[in-house]
Amino acid sequence: MTGGRSESLRLFSRFRSDFYACLTGRSDALFELTDALLCTEGPVKTLVDLALAPEHRRGHGALYGGLNQGRIDFDRLRRALAGLPLPRAADGRLVLAVDVSPWLRPDAATCPDRSFCHTYGRGQNEHRMIPGWPYSVVAALETGRTSWTAVLDAVRLEPGADVAAVTTAQIREVTERIIAAGQWQKGDPEILVVLDSGYDAPRIAHLLAGLPVQILGRLRSDRVMRRSTPPRVYDPKGGRPPKHGGEFVFGDPATWGTEQAVTTTDTRLYGKATAQAWDRLHPRLTRRAAWLDHDGPLPIIEGTVIRLAVEKLPSGGVNKPVWLWWSATAATSQDVDRCWQSFLRRFDIEHTFRLFKQTLGWTKPRLRDSAAADRWTWLVIAAHTQLRLARPLATDIRRPWERPTPPSKLTPARVRRGFRNLCAKTPSPARAPKPSQPGPGRPPGSKNRRSATRHDVGRVLATGQAYSRPAHHKVGTKPRRVG
Repeated sequence: MTGGRSESLRLFSRFRSDFYACLTGRSDALFELTDALLCTEGPVKTLVDLALAPEHRRGHGALYGGLNQGRIDFDRLRRALAGLPLPRAADGRLVLAVDVSPWLRPDAATCPDRSFCHTYGRGQNEHRMIPGWPYSVVAALETGRTSWTAVLDAVRLEPGADVAAVTTAQIREVTERIIAAGQWQKGDPEILVVLDSGYDAPRIAHLLAGLPVQILGRLRSDRVMRRSTPPRVYDPKGGRPPKHGGEFVFGDPATWGTEQAVTTTDTRLYGKATAQAWDRLHPRLTRRAAWLDHDGPLPIIEGTVIRLAVEKLPSGGVNKPVWLWWSATAATSQDVDRCWQSFLRRFDIEHTFRLFKQTLGWTKPRLRDSAAADRWTWLVIAAHTQLRLARPLATDIRRPWERPTPPSKLTPARVRRGFRNLCAKTPSPARAPKPSQPGPGRPPGSKNRRSATRHDVGRVLATGQAYSRPAHHKVGTKPRRVG
């Protein structure tokens, strides 16, 4: 066994031991459930199928008991994830992506803590708000075209939560854990955090001031920015000096002026990509929404605005320009290229969400308790982390019609095919099950005399104000209007 493979096997075995130590209640059942999740053939459809896997040596009652009554030390597991080797960009920089993925539960009126989740319909420009559990996920991105990410954290958004405040606290905690684990040291390039549209990037950058973090977020194409304050000129009429400069209207090229940096790159899928950057632009803040209770004068949050335009799209759609806002200033041509290329890498986290839902069955269980949903979410994250660590150890088990793939190019789903062979080479810390007898349960023919409680459905807003509608406690009643 080569030195690199033995080191990968040692790291893989150590994480499995650390993961087992994070399971503080029903640890054996939860650990074997994670192994069954990794070793089961094909996509996960139900939890009962996992109970039939050879790796799960307990009954289905222990499976549900582990999810409903088990305990996981989430903080310890987060620290264990931050201490693992993380992918980096070409210059050694850590690039993190933050996004929200919903676990939709539209018909689960008895589930607490549900919120209206923004989803896309099948029609063009069709948006829907469906009840579910939204989770904010932070993952480290790799370079190049890949479907691999290193998931570092996941937080369920409570109804009425302030998305910007929750995201800021999540990024701050992840950054502090990365620094504590020695993944970032003084003198290293600052960590780049990539956000999609829907996040208030300037506000998040203001709240994270003092950390070695740069924010790169997508902006709407109808935004208006302001330039820096012009030099103060003596005015004999007096009056207060201006606080903002001229307007920079995204939809009006006449207001753009001269760019500080322009780059052109030939790409295989998008043709020629042209990026333009304008320095020291900031939004004009007003005392409303999130800035309503701000103490003192409103801040001036300056950054760099980048406009990315491509010749074509692989899908053949309309190639509309993409507007980005970077929290740093004085951008060079290398900075501009790094920013828009890192933003394109942000979409790799969508592949992770697709793997979670379609292959690992993240949203398949019909759990009633939101705490049990959190446990299952972290089991899926731990399973995905084991797949990432097993990537250099896996062999290509392909179907007859599939092309051979080198180990460095294997997808998470193909690594999962041979995980059972790899799992047999590492000792399992889970103890053998003890013989037991199932409980009597409810007598046959008896009815449930205690109906489950119905819960309201809230909404997550950027202003932190909760929106809710009353739940209908009786079956068959029509919804009544609110307001």
